[in-house]
Amino acid sequence: MGGPFEETFGKRARRLEARALAPVSAERVDLCFNPEGLEGGETSDLQSRGRYRPAAPCGLARWRGYRDELEVLHHRWNTVAPLARAHRNASAFPPPTRLMGIVNVTPDSFSDGGECFEPEAAIEHGLKLIAEGADILDIGGESTRPGARPVGAEEEIDRVLGVVETLAAKGGVPVSIDTQKACVARAALAAGATMVNDVSAGKDPDMFATVAERGGMICLMHMRGTPEDMQSEPHYRDCVREVTFFLRERAASALNAGIDGSRMILDPGIGFGKRLEDNLALIRALPELRSLGLPLMLGVSRKSFLGRLGGEPRAARRAEETIAALSLGAYLGADLHRVHDVAAARKALSVITAFPEPAIHT
Repeated sequence: MGGPFEETFGKRARRLEARALAPVSAERVDLCFNPEGLEGGETSDLQSRGRYRPAAPCGLARWRGYRDELEVLHHRWNTVAPLARAHRNASAFPPPTRLMGIVNVTPDSFSDGGECFEPEAAIEHGLKLIAEGADILDIGGESTRPGARPVGAEEEIDRVLGVVETLAAKGGVPVSIDTQKACVARAALAAGATMVNDVSAGKDPDMFATVAERGGMICLMHMRGTPEDMQSEPHYRDCVREVTFFLRERAASALNAGIDGSRMILDPGIGFGKRLEDNLALIRALPELRSLGLPLMLGVSRKSFLGRLGGEPRAARRAEETIAALSLGAYLGADLHRVHDVAAARKALSVITAFPEPAIHT
C-alpha cells in the first residue's frame, strides 16, 4: 500500500508522530512531532525554513512556518513528507457532517437500556431514527457503559441479527454493527450491515481480516482498558498525543490487513477510559486528529462528563448539553456524530452547516 496512506500511516509517520496543531490556516503551519523520527539533514532544513523548537518536556518538537516553506522542503528534497501530509489533512475542510442513530438492543445500556431490547421495539426505533434524519444506524447487542460485563458471542448474535437484517433491508440507510467480536461482525455483515463500529479498534485478532474479506467499513476507537474497568482511575501523561498515536497504529494495522483507507473512520473514544479534562482536551483537539487523514466520529451523546458539566445526573435528560458538545464538535471538524436524539441533532447541524467554512479551517 503506497501513496498518501503510506505517508500518513507508514513506519516513518509513526516514528514522527506528526500532527498539525490547531488552529490551522491556509498559509501558516504549526506542527508537532517526535524529533527522533527526523533523518539526515532534516533538522537543519526545518531550522532554515521556519521556527524550530526542540523537544518539549513531553518529548515532542514543534515547527512553525509558512505552508509554502514546508512544501519546498517536501518537494525539492523529498523530505519531511509526513509533516507536509499532516498539514494538508488538517487544513482540508471536512464534508457535510452526518448522523449515526443509536439502536441499543441491550437491557443495560447507560441511558436507554431495555427500551429496545425486544427486536420489534428495536426495529421500530431504528425506523423512527431514519425518519428523523439518521444517515446510518448503529446496532449493538452488548453494552459498553462503564462497568458493563461482556456478553457471550452467541447471545450477542441472537440479540442483533434479526434487527440488522430487517433494518438493512427496509431502512434505506447503511447499517453498522457495534461489536468487539469478529464472529458477531461476520454474522452482521452477512446479514446486510456494511460497517463495524469496534470500540476496541481490532483487539479481536480476526476482526480486520473479517472486515477486509467482506469489504466493509470499520470505525476504530480508542479505549483505555475495557468497559468493565476503563473508568477505574484512568491516567495519561499527554492524552491527545497518546490517543493520536494509538489511532495511527491501529489504522496502520488495518491497512496492513487489507482494509482500504477509504473505508476507515477514527473515534477518539470520548468517555471510554477518560477523565473530564481528557474528554475536553480531545474535543478541542479534533483539528489535530484530522491531521491523521481519516474521517472522525464523535460520540458525546448523553455521556457522564456532560452531566458533570451541566449538573444533570440523569443521562436521558442531557439533551441540551449533548447538542452543545455536538455543535462544537461539528464546528471543529467531526465528520460523523453518534447520537440518541437524531431529530434534535439534525436541527442543530442545520445551523452549523449554514456556516460553510469555519474560521479554524480557512
